[in-house]
Amino acid sequence: MDKREVLSRNVVLLSEISDKEFSMQTFGGNQPSIDSIKRIIELLKQIIFPGFFGAEIRSKESRYYHIGVSMEELEKLLKNQVCLSFQCFKGENVKEETSDEIALQFLDMIPEIKRLLYTDIEAMSQTDPAVTSFSEIIFCYPVVQVMINYRIAHALLTLGVPVLPRIITEMAHSRTGIDIHPGAQIGEYFSIDHGTGVVIGETCIIGNHVTLYQGVTLGAKKFTYNENGVPVNIPRHPILEDNVTVYSNSSILGRITIGHDTIIGGNIWLTESVKPYSKIVQQKAVAETFTDGAGI
Repeated sequence: MDKREVLSRNVVLLSEISDKEFSMQTFGGNQPSIDSIKRIIELLKQIIFPGFFGAEIRSKESRYYHIGVSMEELEKLLKNQVCLSFQCFKGENVKEETSDEIALQFLDMIPEIKRLLYTDIEAMSQTDPAVTSFSEIIFCYPVVQVMINYRIAHALLTLGVPVLPRIITEMAHSRTGIDIHPGAQIGEYFSIDHGTGVVIGETCIIGNHVTLYQGVTLGAKKFTYNENGVPVNIPRHPILEDNVTVYSNSSILGRITIGHDTIIGGNIWLTESVKPYSKIVQQKAVAETFTDGAGI
């Protein structure tokens, strides 16, 4: 088999765009940069948690300087990626003034993002006796990484930025195993202990002081389809009111409401609303003795 002929033939074939591939194409033009988006997240970590990420902070002046430098780089990168997101995923050539304005609006949201993240850290310290310090949570706990990405992504989504928020949350998903859609609405003092396998759907509404454990799914029970068989994006995920705790591997599905101050035990399958101050647990296990394989 001739190497040049094989290479040439397959380059020609792979360079052609099939009808199916064409239907999956974006609007073209330059794509958002994954490396730039990663850098945006790193800059925000340095701004929100100075001294923990990025340069060493030795004084108040040093803190002011490094945050200022990071903010300037962040603004430039963000407005560029916002512009590319609109061009690529909506086919809109937004004016530079528009992407500038969105970037500036986001910068104004950073203090609130920081406040919320510190409530999440405080909540984690209150729900896990293994915690020795806030610093340990920031350095070690996956909930910090996932909530940084989620709260950044949710803020960008509220500003109307397409797809970029989803890219940001999926970055955290791949690193932590925690899958939070940027469209979910999550209050303050939110904690996830351990976290692996947690799924929070797009239309979830979560109140304040809510705690989830590993393997919890806040998902949809079923989808609604239009006349063309395409799923309709309507509210389909649970509402968790304030002070709700959901233990490991429980699934709460559909547009139901879990009333405030409720505890959902482990391995529960729940598809109906629950009143406030409820405690939902499994029935006790039944132990039986089998003789000679009887009952097996």
